[in-house]
Amino acid sequence: MNMSTQLLYNDFPTFLRKYFPYKVQKISLNAGFTCPNRDGTKGWGGCTYCNNQTFNPDYCRTEKSITTQLEEGKCFFAHKYPEMKYLAYFQAYTNTYAELEGLKRKYEEALTVDGVVGLVIGTRPDCMPESLLRYLEELNKHTFLMVEYGIESTCDETLKRINRGHTYADTVAAVRRTAACGILTGGHIILGLPGETHDTMVAQAEILSGLPLATLKIHQLQLIRGTRMAHEYD
Repeated sequence: MNMSTQLLYNDFPTFLRKYFPYKVQKISLNAGFTCPNRDGTKGWGGCTYCNNQTFNPDYCRTEKSITTQLEEGKCFFAHKYPEMKYLAYFQAYTNTYAELEGLKRKYEEALTVDGVVGLVIGTRPDCMPESLLRYLEELNKHTFLMVEYGIESTCDETLKRINRGHTYADTVAAVRRTAACGILTGGHIILGLPGETHDTMVAQAEILSGLPLATLKIHQLQLIRGTRMAHEYD
């Protein structure tokens, strides 16, 4: 690419430079959470495309403490930028789906690790109780914090088909509640979900633009061997 070409979007490193004068890297964590559509609260088996461990690096294992995962993650990245700082990325499954005191212990343990300068918390739109949001609102006053919601699609028919267990209205409510607290609010969508056309996917851009999202992660659909969605295409 010509170095003089102006990008039509802000990538995540550029976004982070607004908040940090140094390089920052996310370190993925698996804190041992589950999901309401895995434990029977809303359903069983999770989303039809989901095999969450395929998206996590080797150091990201539930048998390891939050501190251990972060220290191993730092070793993984430090060879490239020894002076880099880190964001603890609670990524695997639903990272707000537990009782409040347990959540607080995990988040605050991460923030005690040397070099960790903030949190990114991945969750579902239907898993942000008011008590937790009030805690995060206070935590946000003292550290960098982003809450990233798995939106996946703006189409309720798609969400039902993939066994997501929430509606797009749930997404709208959660994003607006979180952003209203002054918390940086991100979203995640998947392009290419079953039943969605090119026009469907493009139309989502305008719909999502109506939300107070600070970031949007766009992921192509991946069919992972052994998932229910993969069996649909056998």
